[in-house]
Amino acid sequence: MERNAAFAARLRKGERLVGTFVKTPSPAVVEILGSVGLDFLVLDAEHAALGREAIDLCLLAARAAGIPTIVRVPVATPEWTMTALDCGAAGVMAPHVHSREQALSIAAAMRFGRNGRGFSPSTPAAGYGRRSVAEHLERSADETVLVCQIEDPDGAAAAQDIAALPGVDGLFVGPVDLGVACGLEPGSSELSDLCRKIVSVASQEGARTGMFLGSAREVPAWEEAGASFFLVKTDQAFLRAGAAAALASG
Repeated sequence: MERNAAFAARLRKGERLVGTFVKTPSPAVVEILGSVGLDFLVLDAEHAALGREAIDLCLLAARAAGIPTIVRVPVATPEWTMTALDCGAAGVMAPHVHSREQALSIAAAMRFGRNGRGFSPSTPAAGYGRRSVAEHLERSADETVLVCQIEDPDGAAAAQDIAALPGVDGLFVGPVDLGVACGLEPGSSELSDLCRKIVSVASQEGARTGMFLGSAREVPAWEEAGASFFLVKTDQAFLRAGAAAALASG
């Protein structure tokens, strides 16, 4: 779990981190993407067929490949949060976070203790019992991050309050989701301004902001705006682009 702790420290410091979404429930895909120089991956259990067993196997592959991997859970319930963290995820991305109260509940579910996450020393995250109870309790918070996704008008309005909460390490903005929810055209100046406002208020509260981007060429502009971690495309998009390029060159 040292790699997860190093990743969490880098994210909290605001270092540039570039990753991608994994939507294919395959350990091989995780292992391949873990070898190309990305800083992290996000398993997308919200929009893809990633159940508990698939998450467990994909995180096993992530450990083999040496790449920190967050899980975007389908819904940020304590059960899904515990599943991701027990399986050894470097953190949780919670979709559709729209209020301070909701974020507070999710943050509590990330941590052990009263009204929080259930404890077991026999999980992959605890080294299948290699860690003592005291060690796992002490180290878990340093090894995992909580990223709250802002993708609707209520979430955008509450972004500063959400970012200010202890236990919230970052916000994540999906411009397409946010634009659809707010009735704004993709690529419009209004949508760009809203995204920049979320980045700004998160920075004021000491949280980091991530962005979903269609190309790595967009990273410098959003980094200048204050964002620091980026998800570029998806495994599916890379597969499609690679196949199309191979056919075009034939």
